[in-house]
Formats: sequence, C-alpha cells, structure tokens
Amino acid sequence: MGELPDPAPNPGQVVVGVEVCSVNYPDVLVIQDLYQYKPKRPFAPGAEISGVVLACGQGVTSLKIGDRVMGFGISGGMAEKIALPAHVCAPLVDSMPFEDAAALTLTYGTAYHALRDRANLRKGETLLVLGAGSGVGLAAVEIGKAAGARVIAAASSSAKVEIAMQRGADKGVVYPRVVEDARAVTESFKEACGPDGADVIYDPVGGVYSEAALRAIARYGRFLVVGFPAGIAKISLNLPLLKNCQIVGVFFGDFSQHEPAAYQENNRQLMALYQQGAIKPLISARFPLARAAEAIDCLAKRTAIGKIIVTIR
Repeated sequence: MGELPDPAPNPGQVVVGVEVCSVNYPDVLVIQDLYQYKPKRPFAPGAEISGVVLACGQGVTSLKIGDRVMGFGISGGMAEKIALPAHVCAPLVDSMPFEDAAALTLTYGTAYHALRDRANLRKGETLLVLGAGSGVGLAAVEIGKAAGARVIAAASSSAKVEIAMQRGADKGVVYPRVVEDARAVTESFKEACGPDGADVIYDPVGGVYSEAALRAIARYGRFLVVGFPAGIAKISLNLPLLKNCQIVGVFFGDFSQHEPAAYQENNRQLMALYQQGAIKPLISARFPLARAAEAIDCLAKRTAIGKIIVTIR
C-alpha cells in the first residue's frame, strides 16, 4: 500500500471517491502485462467501481459533485480516488447500494450489450451460457431469462451450475475443468440444448470449450466471443460454414467509447431491470483494500462464484 497524488479531472472527466471496486478477469491479465493495455508502474488494478463524484472537469454536464455513480476504466479502481471519463459513469437509482453497483456496470453491461445489441436475442430462443457460475455468466443467465429465452447454464462444477439454476436457468451442464475429449463436451451441450441446438451461445471462457460449444449451435445461430480465461480459442472455420452461423465479437470497452449514447441507454435499461428485481449481482466474497491481492488471486484460480468485491472505504 502506498500514496499517489490525488487525480485531477481533465476536460470531460470526473473524479470519483471510490466506495467499492469489483474484481474481473482482465485484472488478472493486467497485473501480468498480458492484457492489450499495459499501465506504467506504479498503478492500482481494478476496473469496475462505484462511488461519489468529488470533482467535475470542464464541459461535464451529465453529472455533478455528490452524485452516486458506477463506472469503469481499465485500471485504477483499487484506490481511494479515480479519474474517469464522464460518459462511462452512470448515476445510481436510490435503492442500489454501492456493492451492487460496483458489480453491475461491466458485468451486466457486457452481458446486456452482447445479448441485446450483438445477438438480438429473442423471446423463445435457446441461450447457452458458458462459465455460467461467474459474475459475467450469471449476468447473462439473468438477462437471458428477462428477455424470455430458454437458458442452458454450463459451468465447471455442480455448485456453479446450481447457483445458475437458482438464478433462473432452465437446465444445467457440468463440463470438466480439464478436457480430454472435446466431443463428449459437445454431446453434453447438444443434449441440454435439444435437437435444434442453441440459437445464441455466450462464451466468456474460450479455450477448447469454444469449439465444443460451437458444434452445438443452431442453424443461423450467433456465437458471442466474450473472453478467454481458458485461453484463446482455435476454431476450425469450416464450422461457421457448415452450421450457417455467425461468430460475433463483443468488446464492451469499444462500445462504450464509440457509442456513448447507446451505452447510457443500456445503463438505464439495466437500472430498470434491477428495480424490477429481474437482475441482482451475486457477491460471494468481500475483501478490504489491504487484502485486494487475495481478491484477485481468488479469481485467477477460477474458483469464484459470482462477483468478488474490494471495499475501499
């Protein structure tokens, strides 16, 4: 732990006094210089935060000092203060505590953007969610159910699948943590999805699981590439041809930067779903800032269920 100078807002930025920072898999990559963004040392990890606006830079009209907000960057969240572009911060509804807010903006924002904007998930379609016990996986389960889809939750343990079922999944699949026979994994996906396959596949896992899931996709299905904690997938490109399907990238940071109005509208929709009780982050562990390294280590081991948060104040 150490002291850095207080951040000052540049034009278009706000400084947020951080209350809570949640942990995401990119944090594991950033601290190892394995992410596309490599911050200069020293830096604080942590991307997804909630807190109170302390200062506003020139030109900021959407927020004011004292507003309760959620927001995200690439790093800097595991600190008492962070400067962020105002357009990636969203005001909170009064009923939302900081803990839920810190686990919502990236996790549910990614899932909502993926399923609504990139896949156009429709009522009655079958959605297969990989990594369904993770924060971003559980978000997809809840948002898929809110959209009226039939949701198949796939995860690496029966405990994770059980949590996803409690959150609304219609059926569950346990896949092995070490895959020796990818064909067996595909067959388990096919059995769960049914003879027509999955209309939408949400993949925040990668590795050998990606192609195994793609082989269970429906005709004209949409395969969403979300993340790679199991490694970057190598997919045979004859499969999209044979399956007559789409492989769709989901880069949430790019979306928020280049389509800020659509990003804020999605946030409003998420707030409405939260107030209706359709979505609520599952927070499985809480760490104080002094133990933030332990929080990141929990996620690195891929044993976490739901979200892990770090409380700053």
